[in-house]
Amino acid sequence: MAFGRAGVWSKTSDANSSASEPASDDMRSWVSLPTIQPWGFINSGVATFEHPEQAHVVLNESHTLVPVVGHNTSNWSTGTFAAILKPSLEPSLSLFPELSHIGNGELFDYYLQQVCPRTTASSVLSSPFASVILPFSTSASPTLFKAVQALSACHRSRADPSYGALGLGLKSETLRDLRRRLSNEGPVNCAGDPEVLVIMMMLCLYEIVDKCDQHWTIHLKGAKDLIRLRRQQAAALSESSNAPDPATAFAEHFFAFQDVMGRTACAKEVLFGSDYWKADDKNIDLWMGCSPELVNILSTITDMSRARRHLDSNEARATFSMRAASLENQLEHLIQEVGDGDDEILASAAEAKRLAAVLYLHCGLYGACPTTPLVVDYVHQILRLVSDLLNRGPLPSMTWPIFVAAVELNPSRDELWSDPNAEPASGRATVLRALAAMSESTIANIDRTRAVIAQVWQARDQDLVKGPVQGEFNDWEKYVVPVSDAMSLA
Repeated sequence: MAFGRAGVWSKTSDANSSASEPASDDMRSWVSLPTIQPWGFINSGVATFEHPEQAHVVLNESHTLVPVVGHNTSNWSTGTFAAILKPSLEPSLSLFPELSHIGNGELFDYYLQQVCPRTTASSVLSSPFASVILPFSTSASPTLFKAVQALSACHRSRADPSYGALGLGLKSETLRDLRRRLSNEGPVNCAGDPEVLVIMMMLCLYEIVDKCDQHWTIHLKGAKDLIRLRRQQAAALSESSNAPDPATAFAEHFFAFQDVMGRTACAKEVLFGSDYWKADDKNIDLWMGCSPELVNILSTITDMSRARRHLDSNEARATFSMRAASLENQLEHLIQEVGDGDDEILASAAEAKRLAAVLYLHCGLYGACPTTPLVVDYVHQILRLVSDLLNRGPLPSMTWPIFVAAVELNPSRDELWSDPNAEPASGRATVLRALAAMSESTIANIDRTRAVIAQVWQARDQDLVKGPVQGEFNDWEKYVVPVSDAMSLA
């Protein structure tokens, strides 16, 4: 046995030994090494077995490894997305000098420059949070000022934890003022005041940004009651033109959209019905990132999914199948229009939602699962579109389509495609990469979304070992619904 670089040293050296000849190229066997990237997923932990029905945000975050630095969305040097993670702390002239007397005026600047751009998929037009809500807020009561500041401070605390206490204090003051107002004036009088609804919208967003737990649904349910009262009042007046003001109209759509998208995951009972959506409106909404027509279809799919297991006759099942086929045909031929101008990113975000809607329909109504060929195809289409957008720059808010594709990934076939360099693209790595990018470019609570996705992956991985268990629930009801309560996917 010989040691050393030349292979000539041994314990019993031979004076006549010579260095071995280097091996020829024909004798070498070169093995290619896979690209090592900072992504990973640990499929189980102690909590996975202790509480399998709960999505643990902190624990699952440690199971889904993401890069701290290094991906291209960190370098947003120009435009509305500039310096989002680390806004300058140097003093500068306020954009709202008339509000300097209220204190913490820089939070209004932060709202306009950092929060509003994250609330739209458009790279061209302003979000309604800037074009509608901000002008309304600057002439409103101090309570709404505090609500806007609380949201800004909560969001800024992601990068600077010192703002957490400030945001919590402002939220507490806003809640106290709102309770006092509701108590003194009564819900009937408050229902006609758009400011009350906008305040509740800001508080709802605060809870989504903060922890995205049951607290945001409290504001959702409260807003539903106020909106119902307002609509009853408008109907009683029999006005020839009872269209709400822009702030009220946007707030109503905000809450209704949150309800529709959240219910796709948790399958809870409807709060905001289909009367909030125009079934023939094909224009892509700047905040929703899709058309009202698509939202109306999604709401119908969720209602049908809830009713699916209660079909008690052949006639009911036949009617169900006809309606499902009609919805599928609508989605396959759905056209969503950008409106004025050419906004390719907004159009791509809307198309991703349409593809995800087709996938959701097949899972919710037809019982499709990750091994179904159609599911495999649509998951690939969605993640390919997401990957292409991700490579082009800041990723718009595409929480829902990424979520739908992620929970329907086939755990035994993670490779999606090969890129031009012949490197295989991993489904789970693509999802984690997209979520990491969106944590910077959107206002959505990506930590909660990532935790639920990881919980679904863990459950699927465990069933690969245990084997499938037949039951009365379809794949979506078995894996997604139990861990998706109070999710915000708007």
